[in-house]
Amino acid sequence: MSISNNLLEIKKKIHKAAESCGRDPQTIKLVAVSKRHSTASIKEAMTAGHFLFGENYIQEAAKKREVINDKAQFHFIGHVQSNKAKQAAELFSMVETVDRYKLARALNNHLNQLNKKLDILVQVNIGKDPHKSGIMPEETTELLERITSLPNIRPLGLMTIPPLSKEKEDIRLHFKNLYCLAEDLAHKKLFFDNSSVELSMGMTQDFTIAIEEGATIIRVGTAIFGERPTLA
Repeated sequence: MSISNNLLEIKKKIHKAAESCGRDPQTIKLVAVSKRHSTASIKEAMTAGHFLFGENYIQEAAKKREVINDKAQFHFIGHVQSNKAKQAAELFSMVETVDRYKLARALNNHLNQLNKKLDILVQVNIGKDPHKSGIMPEETTELLERITSLPNIRPLGLMTIPPLSKEKEDIRLHFKNLYCLAEDLAHKKLFFDNSSVELSMGMTQDFTIAIEEGATIIRVGTAIFGERPTLA
C-alpha cells in the first residue's frame, strides 16, 4: 500500500480508538516517524496532508530540514547528547526526550541566542527498564521543578517507551502509570499548561491501547512508511 493509504488507515484506527473511549479524535496528534526513510517519503506523506514527523538522529534530520524547510514540523524523539543541543534547538518544534537538567539547560542557553521558545516533553522510564532512556518516575518532580526556572523551555508533558512485552495488559499498565504521574505533576503546577498536558506514548504495535489510556501524541513509523531501510 502507498504511504497515503497507510496514513488513511492509521487515522481511521485513531478515530475508532478515540471514539471507543469517549475521546475526541482531534485531540490526538500523529507523529509519523520518518527516521531512516527518504525525504521523498516525507514529501509523499505531505502530499497526503500530513505535516508532523519524528526523527531520531540529529544529522539525518538536519539534511531533511534543508530540503523540507518549514513546510512541516519535526519532533525529536531520540536520545539527545548535550553537545547536540544547539542543533536540536534550531531544528525541532518539540524535543520529546528531555530526561536530565544538563540537557534542558543547554537547550535553554542555545534558545536564548536564537530568540526562540521550545516545547519539550520529559521522557520517563516508566517501566524502570535498564535498556531504555528516561528519568525514573520518582525523580520527575525534581527535574520539572528545575526546568521551570528556564525561561525558553516549555514543558508540555511526558513521553515514554514502555518495556517490550507481548502482554497487552502489561503495556496498558505502563501507560496508566504515566497518565497518573502526569496528573500528579499537573496538580503540582509543573507543566507550562497544567490544564492540557501532552502524553506521548504508543507506537505502531500499541498506539490504540495508548489512546485508550490518555495518549495525546502517538508515534507511528513502520505502519506508515514500511520497514526501515537498513543502515549501509
